[in-house]
Amino acid sequence: MFMLTTISGAPVSRFSFGTMQFGDKADETASAAMYSACREAGINFFDTAYGYTEGRSETITGNLVRAERDDVFVATKTGGSNDASPATIHAQFAESRRRLGLETVDLLYVHQIDPVTPLEETLGAFREYVESGTVRYVGLSNHAAWQIMKARGIAREMGFDIAVLQPMFNLVKRQAEVEILPMAASEGFAVCPYSPLGGGLLTGKYAEAGGGRLLDDPRYKARYAVDWMHQTAADLLALGRELNVDPATLAVAWVAHQKGVWGPIISARSVEQLRPSLAAIGFDMDDDLSGRISALSQKPAPANDRLEES
Repeated sequence: MFMLTTISGAPVSRFSFGTMQFGDKADETASAAMYSACREAGINFFDTAYGYTEGRSETITGNLVRAERDDVFVATKTGGSNDASPATIHAQFAESRRRLGLETVDLLYVHQIDPVTPLEETLGAFREYVESGTVRYVGLSNHAAWQIMKARGIAREMGFDIAVLQPMFNLVKRQAEVEILPMAASEGFAVCPYSPLGGGLLTGKYAEAGGGRLLDDPRYKARYAVDWMHQTAADLLALGRELNVDPATLAVAWVAHQKGVWGPIISARSVEQLRPSLAAIGFDMDDDLSGRISALSQKPAPANDRLEES
């Protein structure tokens, strides 16, 4: 597996913090407080994207990391909205660097697969950044396993490699278990899954009539609008009460424990909301408890769909 380091040479924390809420649900004061809480917890890996909060996420992130730039690891993404053409990548990455105030970005992802632009063209743009030193590591987000391996082959022919993968993965969205995680364990990718709390579903707040993205955001509402997923969330809440552990802590620690996962991306709107996820960093998740949690949800079919042998 790739050993990710900061510019100063320090190891990168397994857990990272996603700044998608910076400049939206979290204002500058709340963002700064969460950044400080992460640093105190040992997190030095911060994840943003060109498309987050109309650029405010990158701007706030850049301001927060500036005083200790060489000691933190900053990732951003380009090529969202299914457009990873070289023209779009160059325009977005130039703007991302301006917002972040960084000459060098530690990790740059292709945010989504572009069904039109050949991977050779997309990765050709990334090769320029690697060769110029403006990008230290390259990653792929929201790509299928076959796309990842195809991209790796192309990248290696161009003289660089794909180091990090960012799939969606949580207790009710387990498709990554089928091919992405086994592939990563076999081929040495670092996997940093996003949404370990399922858009807040796995915190238990919806079972208790709380508010959040599943009510406010049509995309998240549709993504988790399945009855069994809500039952899983209720069962996880019950297990948390049995163990006297916040269900969010269990959900994040479960993701971190899965084979092939390097470390999950946590996020929140406030320090208070963030604390249960931070508690997962030191939580002792053993195989027995992981198995109990896994049994609360539906396991995806194997890649060859031979269910009788799974």
